[in-house]
Amino acid sequence: MNSASLIRLGTDLEYGATHEDAESRIGEAVRKDDKPKLTLAASNLLDSDREDHFIRRDGKVYAGTHLIIEVVQGAGLDDQERIESALRDCVTECGATLLHIHTHKFTPQGVSGVAVLAESHISVHTWPEIGYGAFDVFMCGDAEPRRAVEVLRRAFDAGEVRVKELLRGEGIVGAAP
Repeated sequence: MNSASLIRLGTDLEYGATHEDAESRIGEAVRKDDKPKLTLAASNLLDSDREDHFIRRDGKVYAGTHLIIEVVQGAGLDDQERIESALRDCVTECGATLLHIHTHKFTPQGVSGVAVLAESHISVHTWPEIGYGAFDVFMCGDAEPRRAVEVLRRAFDAGEVRVKELLRGEGIVGAAP
């Protein structure tokens, strides 16, 4: 999908314009270098009262926080029930809303899974033979994904937990024209 389609989609949803109306405005919303710019019609994207679940904090506007969490020297990373329990505990501790959990146990070892959330997801893949678990925790809205770090540390008796943070969608809404 090209940027003009994305702009048309956003325009249609937000302002109720017909596709023909949106087509006539695409030129206004796309620079010559084909990068979207903030238009007058889209200026309410910065409004803190919007219910889009974008986060507005410390002068930044972004879709959500994505944590890459690595459990190192962990125990129980081959136990499907323990992993599902840890995912549920993360959801509760972070203040998120669980929609569905699905995990798969591999032979001879390892578990992959995902907890689908109203706020996004938590995913996991483990290598129990080396005590390693790779978790992605991505949440938008009011959820607090950083709280998952200690939950995972405790759940797997981790010798070490490594965390990298990405602010997903930073600069998409509220970017200067």
